[in-house]
Amino acid sequence: MSDPRQQRIVGLLEALAPCEGYTLSVLDGVRFMRANAPIARVPVLYEPSIVIVCQGRKRGFLDDAVYVYDPQHYLVLSVPLPFESDTLASREEPMLAVAISIDLKLAAELVLALDARHRQQPSAAAGICSTPLNDEMSDALLRLLTALSSRDEALILGPGIVRELLYRVLTGPQGAAVHAALNQQSHFGRIGKALRRIHASYDRPVDVATLARDAGMSVAAFHAHFKAVTRSTPIQYLKTTRLHKARLLMVQDGVSAATASHLVGYESSSQFSREFKRFFGRTPATEAAVMKNALIQLPAQPTAYVTV
Repeated sequence: MSDPRQQRIVGLLEALAPCEGYTLSVLDGVRFMRANAPIARVPVLYEPSIVIVCQGRKRGFLDDAVYVYDPQHYLVLSVPLPFESDTLASREEPMLAVAISIDLKLAAELVLALDARHRQQPSAAAGICSTPLNDEMSDALLRLLTALSSRDEALILGPGIVRELLYRVLTGPQGAAVHAALNQQSHFGRIGKALRRIHASYDRPVDVATLARDAGMSVAAFHAHFKAVTRSTPIQYLKTTRLHKARLLMVQDGVSAATASHLVGYESSSQFSREFKRFFGRTPATEAAVMKNALIQLPAQPTAYVTV
């Protein structure tokens, strides 16, 4: 981003995100993120979204791949995906970012409206991508933040600008991955549908054979394609989703570890505690206490996906 434009964007975000953590905007699906200090590498699980870091830097880690999102690069997740992330920030220069949930219905409408030239399939399934932020995206972002500074402008102009940003993603280098996630005939699209089903019913037993049958695949093929997209098995993915959701319940709603384990589908609270400590590196009670005083303090909101 050019300096004057970036300065305006950062100035608007300073006002829109005055406190650490996540701040909801007037517009559904658009949130602001702020960190006033570095955050070490931590497990996260993002919903399908566009994340634009306007100051500071975040890095995502998935297997051996590293995805940088900073003022020169934005991140797109076409499916709900667990990975690890760290944050570079300071009180003098806080990390400031905008997270825009991808409305799958809107994305599907845009895909249908796009010229066939934009309907290419990715060479490989890509649930997460980082790409340079161009002038068109930067201009739209500045207009979105300006609109979000006024309730009337946010409600009247905001949805159109969000639509434009999604259009820019769909016609950019990452667009093919989003196309594939929406295409129920592609392996990637059918795995995306299975992921949405897991997130809608993570608190109930999940039968991998049923997921495979619904995806029109053999169990072996389903496992292979699932791992290509998420870098984990279906059972590992379900466990990760449950643990993230349990942490969110403890931090956001103040429930106990035993209650959280029951709400996310564990039959044994002791098993939950063991798996939680193995995954996050701390006991549920300690992790909840630490997170309540750190960046990850989300306002209460209904969501289909875990966003911590």
